Parts: sequence; C-alpha cells; structure tokens
Amino acid sequence: MSRLSVADVEVGTELPERVFPVTRADLVRYAGASGDFNPIHWNERVATEVGLPGVIAHGMFTMALASRVVTDWAGDPGALVEYHVRFGRPVLVPDDGVGGEVTVRGRVAALLDGDRARVDLTVTSRGDKVLSLARAIVALA
Repeated sequence: MSRLSVADVEVGTELPERVFPVTRADLVRYAGASGDFNPIHWNERVATEVGLPGVIAHGMFTMALASRVVTDWAGDPGALVEYHVRFGRPVLVPDDGVGGEVTVRGRVAALLDGDRARVDLTVTSRGDKVLSLARAIVALA
C-alpha cells in the first residue's frame, strides 16, 4: 500500500463516503472474533427487555467500520495514529433480511505538525448520529 502524501491533503479534503450494511450475521461473526456474546447483540427478546428498541450492533464494531474509511483513504492501516469517539446512539440491526446500515463521512479538519492530518468523522445510521466527536489523526508520507 502507498501512504497518502502531505502534498495530496489540504484542510477541507473530503473522504469518500461509505455506507456499510450491517446484518445479524455480521454481529455473530464480530461476537466470535471479539468474544463479546452479550445477547443484546443477537437476541431480540433480551434487547427489548433491557429497554433497547431491538438488537444493536457492538459499539466497537461500529467504531471499526468508521476507522476503515480513514485507513482506506490514507492507504495504510498503520497511518492511523490516534482515534477517538464517543458512542451516541446504538445501531439497530433488524432481523428482516436487510439489517441496518452505517454511513461514514469524513473531512480533513486540520493539518498538524506538517506531517499529520486530523480527520473529523460523521457516523450515522437511519439519519441518527451514532458516533459523536469522532476524530482520527493520520500520519502522512
């Protein structure tokens, strides 16, 4: 992979928008990989009993989808040197054959120290912001 160059980035640069489908099968795979088998991520009855509107995606799964937009844009997963988010709302994943989706938009908000860029992310699902204060620092070549 070739890392994004300082010459290719300026404040205001928009990252390509990505829309990720999220299915119950994705949640099962993520649970297996992460070891997080909390039933709110796969069992409708349990999710609603604890006050959720339905089965929700793992927060860290949502966070990973958003970071993928940054690392794909940067051209190197190792270019992501800092990443911060706050979890705002859950991503609902209905068992309807379609599931949910996560939309990620990004914009270069600042250039730092000449060789880093701060990328601000907007991460939504069904029109609701699911991650807030989502920011990534990317090392540039």
